Amino acid sequence: MMILRLSKVACVAAIALFASLVAFGNITDYGTNWAFVQHVMRMDTVFPDSTIRYRAIDNTTLQTVAYAAIIAAETLTAILCWIGAVKLLAAARGDARGFQRAKTFAILGLTCGFLVWQVGFQSIGGEWFGMWMSTSWNGEDSAFRDYITILAVLIYVVVPEPDLT
Repeated sequence: MMILRLSKVACVAAIALFASLVAFGNITDYGTNWAFVQHVMRMDTVFPDSTIRYRAIDNTTLQTVAYAAIIAAETLTAILCWIGAVKLLAAARGDARGFQRAKTFAILGLTCGFLVWQVGFQSIGGEWFGMWMSTSWNGEDSAFRDYITILAVLIYVVVPEPDLT
């Protein structure tokens, strides 16, 4: 069952790579992604007659704080998943109990990633700010794809493996 453990390591590392690339993109292409955050929070592309437009946030400082929090959470996801992948790899040849204990950082990282994309983008962006109404600034489909993938890896990782010894 060593292949099962190595498969879990690879899946956690894949999510770590994904979160790393997303955070890196948000930092190095700050302007493009900044525009996305601003439009979603301003709600300037939702249906013109929407009655939820009172939720809009036009304050640049609050938008900047929100964007910084997104980048920080994506970075935290990446760091925790990278640590998790390394710890899982180090424990892969050991007993089942040790491998199970080594899952802590991976579980934390995957949970953080799930919360970033499900709570941050789907719930807050999509529902609170009505991002679903926008034809130009709607990230719900990609957020769904991201958090479902992360959730699938999380479920896969937490399933216990048989003892190798």
